[in-house]
Amino acid sequence: MKIRFSILAILVFLVGFSYAEAQQFRALVFSKTTGFRHQSVPVGVVAVQNLGRSHVFAVHTTEDASYFTDENLEKFDVIILLSTTGTIFNEEQKAAFQRFVQSGKGVVGVHAATDTEYEWPWYNQMMGAYFLAHPRQQTLRLEVVDSDHPATWHLPKNWLWTDELYEFRNINPNIKVLINADESTYSPAKPMGEKHPMAWYHEFDGGRVFYTALGHVESAYEDPDFLKHLYGGIWYAATGEPFK
Repeated sequence: MKIRFSILAILVFLVGFSYAEAQQFRALVFSKTTGFRHQSVPVGVVAVQNLGRSHVFAVHTTEDASYFTDENLEKFDVIILLSTTGTIFNEEQKAAFQRFVQSGKGVVGVHAATDTEYEWPWYNQMMGAYFLAHPRQQTLRLEVVDSDHPATWHLPKNWLWTDELYEFRNINPNIKVLINADESTYSPAKPMGEKHPMAWYHEFDGGRVFYTALGHVESAYEDPDFLKHLYGGIWYAATGEPFK
């Protein structure tokens, strides 16, 4: 009986080990909010979990900021800030997050991730901008200005989209813009002009960062083009592909 139990335990261990080894990378989805709470957050979390199953990467989700320790974060390759809002970290958690990025890991910001940590300059530069305003939800033309990134490989140059359309302040001049909003096709709240980024990436403080302003509406997380856009950004941030 003991022998059978030992063999079973070994098999369970080997299966678990093989599963862990089979994952491309490990993602932490963090969706804590202390400001506005988007209705799309639960749908977005499920969408990333589904992407993990479809694209063979591990997903852990939490809204507990105390999880941000060196010991916990070293398990992951990318942190996905899914419509976080407000002040979500204390000083120790901020330091752990910075060390994570500085170790060469990745960060993905989705929608309200720019509506987060307004008193933390490092975060502003890392994420690439701060939220300024948005008009009512509208349809617009998104212009794909860089098709050489996995987040935009699949997209047409002119992408018709409906969402809550962010305008920004404190934009890091070093971000590399992937998608612009064509303000001539909708009514902005605080116009930014011809240079109105809606998705970007950059290398920052040793790590890789991807941000998309899309994803306010719940239907976005059922849209194949948006999901490919999101996964392309996650893949880039987690692995550096194809820009190593």
